[in-house]
Amino acid sequence: MGFKAGVALGAIVAALGTGAQAEENTVLKPIVVEGQAGKANATIGTQNAPYAGGMVTRGARLGSLGNRSFMDTPFNTSGYTAKTIEDKGASTVGDVMEEDASVRNTHPAGGIVDSFYIRGFPIGDGNFGEVAYDGVFGVAPNYRVFTDYAESVEVLKGPTSFLYGISPNGGVGGTINIVPKRALDQDLTRVTTTYESDLQGGTHVDISRRYGSERQFGVRLNGSVQGGNGNIDDLTHLSSVGAVALDYQGENLRATLDVINQYEHYDAPQRPFFPTAGIALPRAPDNRLNVQEPWEWSRTREFSTLGRVEYDLSDNLTVFGAAGGGQSNVERLFGTPTITSSSGNVSILPQHYVFDVERRTAEIGARGTFDTGIIEHSVTLQANVMRQTLSRGFNSGTTQRTNLYNPVDRIEQFVAKPSNVPKATESKFYGLSLSDTMSMWDERAQLTLGARFQHIDSENYSATNGSVTSSSDASATTPMVGVVVKPWENVSLYANYAEGLSIGETAPTNAINAGETLSPYKSKQYEVGTKVDLGQVALTASLFQIEKPFGVLETRGSNLVFVRGGEQRNRGLELSAFGELTDTVRLLTGITFMQGELTKTNNASTQGNDPIGVPKVLVNMGAEWDTPFLAGLTLTGNVIHTGKQYADTANIQKLPAWTRLDLGARYKTTIKERPVTFRAEVENVFNKNYWSGVASFGTLSQGAPLTVKLSMSTDF
Repeated sequence: MGFKAGVALGAIVAALGTGAQAEENTVLKPIVVEGQAGKANATIGTQNAPYAGGMVTRGARLGSLGNRSFMDTPFNTSGYTAKTIEDKGASTVGDVMEEDASVRNTHPAGGIVDSFYIRGFPIGDGNFGEVAYDGVFGVAPNYRVFTDYAESVEVLKGPTSFLYGISPNGGVGGTINIVPKRALDQDLTRVTTTYESDLQGGTHVDISRRYGSERQFGVRLNGSVQGGNGNIDDLTHLSSVGAVALDYQGENLRATLDVINQYEHYDAPQRPFFPTAGIALPRAPDNRLNVQEPWEWSRTREFSTLGRVEYDLSDNLTVFGAAGGGQSNVERLFGTPTITSSSGNVSILPQHYVFDVERRTAEIGARGTFDTGIIEHSVTLQANVMRQTLSRGFNSGTTQRTNLYNPVDRIEQFVAKPSNVPKATESKFYGLSLSDTMSMWDERAQLTLGARFQHIDSENYSATNGSVTSSSDASATTPMVGVVVKPWENVSLYANYAEGLSIGETAPTNAINAGETLSPYKSKQYEVGTKVDLGQVALTASLFQIEKPFGVLETRGSNLVFVRGGEQRNRGLELSAFGELTDTVRLLTGITFMQGELTKTNNASTQGNDPIGVPKVLVNMGAEWDTPFLAGLTLTGNVIHTGKQYADTANIQKLPAWTRLDLGARYKTTIKERPVTFRAEVENVFNKNYWSGVASFGTLSQGAPLTVKLSMSTDF
């Protein structure tokens, strides 16, 4: 597979190289979003410019609200640029999220998926991916999103049901959005070779060309192959990614088409651990140890596509539409380990699973601007629909035993591939949103009012006969109010009220109403904050509170009834600073203080306890320094700290706090008149052993061991 991919990448370079040279002196005029007037309604073809220092973007794509500068956004947002992605050596979105103090990964480094906590609430914990692509759910690869095709990675913190529609798995803590790469104004052919300990290597090719009399047609191709032995015992990994991004930028018409195809294969993939209820958590093992066996494996194939079009009916009215989706196919044979004692004993049941996930999504709408007296209006009307289906089948082997600190060789088991992969769930979401951003006094005061009507139609099916076992057919409206006031040109004060929407949970088998699906849950967020743009450095602060309901088993007479009765409340303070402190020093820092509480439960022993996976403090302190003693050499450092957290609502199983130091360097030079950049990154410099995080259902993840990443990029 690697050889074929390499030949294909070489052929692409050769095919595109000649045709682009004839037009290399013509530069396409970029479409720039400024404020909210006129053709600021355009989003296709626009890229948020980097802030001073080049590490973060100046704005974000806010779903139905379009592009906004961070100073005009009534939310806390972060956008990490392609430069940050490249300099960190981040191959997945999970790697990028290690830069954000409001986000933590909840899956092990040697695992097969990416999942997160944002503001203390889970994202991507289920079989439906919750990463948006170009502002749309249902397109990005389901289980792992690579950065090959990402121009930037954005995080909007807090419920986003109004902006993006309901999250596929009901997440309310925030949304991660991939801004796809587009053809650049100047031609680019970049080859990057990588090495990662113990013995993993790869090659990534990034090609950008524009064609046409005004270079209005763009092609951006990205492809990579990487694989080898990981720095976790017995783990081997192979991945390949191919992405094509086409665009057309005319005077009034703009269109894009994205196609992504990716494949991942793991042998002995590292898995999260289920701790048995009531036991004290054992200390974290050596992070290189792996209880999975080389005969256990996972294969994931992902295919995604998205087409988008915009047309300016006038300078003040733009209509738009998009359609796309994705297909995920997973086959794997392994067991998820269960910790059975505080001394580290583990049981593993190997299972042969097949998952098929289909997603389809479409949207249509219009954005317009007009004035009423001194008030300027920017109005968006949008309708969207998404359908997602999960089919799965499995066969189980025989339980085996091992130990965290002394893994034993487990005898290979033959577990047959399931002969049937029946449909398990299907959900359809229909939404209609309307918003109006009103601004006055040269946008010094802005008020955004909006609401999204959402209809949810979901069904669960029997694996035996395909009959419907439970269903939900309900509607809900999620409002949003946002205010931005700029008392000075470089200071924004903002506040918002936003609601999130989640599919209701299904009553378990021990409830008298087993199989009943509760009505959708509404989460509520209240947030106030301030942003200060000092030109070269920006400072932000935000206070938030999010309340999310959940279902509980309630005793009524001699029966258990599953009802909506629980509530989790997270309160927090987020502080950040980013930009260019001096001509040679850049920083990207943040700290989050959180207080999570189970404010409503049906059990006195859990009432008032900390929720699963909510630390009280999270810190990211990153900086870069251009050395004076060698031109082109930059040294980097990042300190990541996560406070203690619990893996159970009884608050018995505690993960200790941990701190990790990452160091790096890059050197830019010219070799034979071609720019070359060498990069080196050492993660977990002191090789600290730690439990890195916990998912919403209480599984623990091992932290990554000391990892060395090397790369060399060359432009041709």
